[in-house]
Amino acid sequence: MRILLVGLAVVSLLSAAEKWTVDDILLQERASGLELSRDGKVAVYVKSRVDKEKGEAVSHLYLKRLGDLEEVQLTRGNDSESSPRISPDGKRIAFLTSRKPPAAGEAPADAASGGLQVWFLNLAGGEPWSVTKFEKGVRTFEWLDNDTLLIAAPEDPSLYDQKVKERKDTSQVVDDEKHAPPVRLFRFEVKGSKSTRLTTNTDRITSVFASPDGAWAVTLHNRSLAEIYDQKVKPVTFLHDLKSGRSTQLFADGKVLPREFDWTGDSKGFYFSAPYTTHPYLYNASVNLLYYYDVAASKVTKVDVGWENGLSSGVSLTPDGFVALLANGARNRAARFTRTGDTWTRTWIDTENVHAVTVTKDGQQIVYTTSTSGEPAKWMLAKLDGARFVEPRTFLEPNSEWKKKPIAKTELVTWKGAQDEQVEGILYYPHNYTPGKKYPLVVMIHGGPHGHDPYAFNESMGYPHQLYAQRGAFLFKPNYHGSSNYGLKWGESISGGKYNDLEWIDVEKGVDALIARGIIDPDKMGVMGWSNGSIITIELTTRTTRYKVAGAGAGDVNWSSDWGNAVFGDSFEQYYLGKTPMDDPQLYIRKSPLYRMDKVKTPTIIFFGTEDKQVPTEQGWQHYRALQHYGQADVKFILFPGEAHGPRKYVHQRRKVEEELAWFDKYLFGIASDTNEALKPESALAALLKTKSLPRTPETVERGAIAIGRFEVTRGQFQAFENSYQVAPGTEAYPAGGITADQAKAYCAWLSKQTGQNYRLGTEEELGSLLTRSKSENTLDHWAGYTVNADDEARLSSLIEGMAPGSLLRPVGSFTGSGEDPLFDLGGNVAEWVTKKDGSTVALGGSADRPADSKTTTKARPDYIGLRVVRDLK
Repeated sequence: MRILLVGLAVVSLLSAAEKWTVDDILLQERASGLELSRDGKVAVYVKSRVDKEKGEAVSHLYLKRLGDLEEVQLTRGNDSESSPRISPDGKRIAFLTSRKPPAAGEAPADAASGGLQVWFLNLAGGEPWSVTKFEKGVRTFEWLDNDTLLIAAPEDPSLYDQKVKERKDTSQVVDDEKHAPPVRLFRFEVKGSKSTRLTTNTDRITSVFASPDGAWAVTLHNRSLAEIYDQKVKPVTFLHDLKSGRSTQLFADGKVLPREFDWTGDSKGFYFSAPYTTHPYLYNASVNLLYYYDVAASKVTKVDVGWENGLSSGVSLTPDGFVALLANGARNRAARFTRTGDTWTRTWIDTENVHAVTVTKDGQQIVYTTSTSGEPAKWMLAKLDGARFVEPRTFLEPNSEWKKKPIAKTELVTWKGAQDEQVEGILYYPHNYTPGKKYPLVVMIHGGPHGHDPYAFNESMGYPHQLYAQRGAFLFKPNYHGSSNYGLKWGESISGGKYNDLEWIDVEKGVDALIARGIIDPDKMGVMGWSNGSIITIELTTRTTRYKVAGAGAGDVNWSSDWGNAVFGDSFEQYYLGKTPMDDPQLYIRKSPLYRMDKVKTPTIIFFGTEDKQVPTEQGWQHYRALQHYGQADVKFILFPGEAHGPRKYVHQRRKVEEELAWFDKYLFGIASDTNEALKPESALAALLKTKSLPRTPETVERGAIAIGRFEVTRGQFQAFENSYQVAPGTEAYPAGGITADQAKAYCAWLSKQTGQNYRLGTEEELGSLLTRSKSENTLDHWAGYTVNADDEARLSSLIEGMAPGSLLRPVGSFTGSGEDPLFDLGGNVAEWVTKKDGSTVALGGSADRPADSKTTTKARPDYIGLRVVRDLK
């Protein structure tokens, strides 16, 4: 096995806040949809993150000026925005959203049909406003000029549609071409909100690309609802002369099927990419080729990029050509192409690990995404000097907080696969890796099959690498035969009946090569995958028993039923199996793992969405029932109601990750779950159990840029700092009371020196809103048995003063905590020292000797004042 070492691990003694959690992955920030203004001064983009309250991802628009790169959030709220487009004069942003217009009583768009409408936002500031009101929403749009939009939208409801709606008829007619609403092209004049229908097509426009001068547009059309199923009726392309109203079909011979278009700045032509395959009509595996179309000459020219594997993604145009990413396995190659007539000259760009590029219209600057499997993604802004990225600056760094966490070291590895050909993959190291030791292995297999694992940082619900590396495992991600980005021969190698003949062998030989290196414990191996990764996972469990555990998300077991039930069943099976089940039923039986379930001994957990049409849910049922029938392997089947091919709801994503981790903990890592379903994490009982073995260093909980002590500093912890501090036997878990501000500061300084981390008192700004008196915690109200007012407080005061110091204190965590990862005793027990803006200190929060009454001005007695630490994460 040949190795390319690229990343370095960050391993240290970790606090709870520094460890990876499920939420670190599920609640991560994602950035996309970059749009640059024509003058190259402004960038608008989309940032999305799961909203736990809403239970799903919410996306908002952000702006940066390329001069100072200061970020401005443009939209807020519970509704998402997408597809930002900056007007030609750079004064307005148009975008799509399903948010309800603010006008009272105005109904939102028809959510059942998409419900997206165009809204505007002034770059000078102000609130966004609703622009379009298409009854069935807007599919896509482009600016024609500063006051005109070009819009693709479904036609208004027909009489048939209206009658179905009146009857509340939810019946579905499959592939109902007769009644499917056409999606047509409209000119929308912003002044006066006037829509003019430009086309009368009876099919469905899926994409629109307008020329910069607003004179031309290219549209892609879907002409068959069954096209995704059998690929028999291909999409078509039209060029529209928006001045004359004439529309011309391009590439009518069907030999070229364009996907993405980019108009040149002078509007004289456009580049487009299109897949190429050797199959007569199916495009399941292909390479992306590039073409140029000259509008005046009605001429198409294939752009020779001099690279057999073709494009990895689209191109970004410059005034004299374009910048492209060429397919090169796990790592793309970036290049600049300069046009002279009908030829293009390539110059390689030295910058590595580039995964996306966007060039300003003048070709002077470039925004690019850089990442490796061991380095989280960053957007960079640089000057474009020929083929060099000059003076790069960080444009955007999503999830910058991940830098404080350990990240697995990664390698690109190669080995000889099923046909003695070189196979490439990615290896992740355990966080606690020590040379000379052997570790468990988790094989994580990508979907597709015509997809691939790039050498890029990509934590997800399906593949949470850091959570498994944190458990002390190697992770192996093979780009098996049939993967994309490795050329047409590789992609087509598993077609025509060879599906799953090579892939699982590639995986097995890669695992053997890792074992031969002496780093893997062959008795501790597991395998998992989603979609096609699950299919190979299932195949492996029927071929070998060496994997101790398997996770199978949305994977097929029966190709005969998949052919009829999957949304692309015929095209997929005809391409990869070469025949239909009617042509060769025995072939389908031989290929289906269902008929080899008697060989499975691997404990398997299965996941499916109930609305999955790509790998129909019944595949999961067949898998589960077959394993249940033979009874030779433990099996668990989890369904996500209302979800399609991958769960989108936060609660379902979390359930998937946690269930799979628990399954691997049990069968691979040998970690017994200590979760008690009857115990609430924020309960007093849970806190009491924690305090039975409190560590010398206070436990902290991450909250934004700081970590806050879960409990108040205890007497036992404080005594470790100040030996003279008296602690009665059995009260070590009580909060330290009678602490002065100077003592509290000195304790934090001592703790910082002991741990090498920065501990301090919290500030009033950080903790003031948290430290509020609560009658449900250890305050005088608790002891009195009622809500104590100011007069009763005075009457009780003399009784308390006659008691021993701190008599009303209770062990930390004796009362219910606050938050999902709870903090305890914020509203009672001891008041806590915090630092004010002027540097002075004040004791805030409830205390056991004072009532919860927020109006009281009385302060806690000295023996009821303590501290809680804060630790800086940066």
